[in-house]
Amino acid sequence: MAVKIRLKRMGQKKAPFYRIIVADSRSPRDGRFIEEIGTYDPSTEPSTVKVNDELAQKWLSNGAQPTDTVARLFKSAGITK
Repeated sequence: MAVKIRLKRMGQKKAPFYRIIVADSRSPRDGRFIEEIGTYDPSTEPSTVKVNDELAQKWLSNGAQPTDTVARLFKSAGITK
């Protein structure tokens, strides 16, 4: 099972809010997920990113692959592999 760390879109139309989740790569974007590890709100100035560092490190060490956007968010939050 390939596990990805990716964004799940929430919020109203034209006002997106994202949750950072760990999910099987075969599941749909807003579908089934394993665990929620943080949030991302691009509508605030500056953008708000809240990540549980311990859970993110745990999943990265277990081999979960972040998407490009999540990798950029982790880099700005100071989370590395």
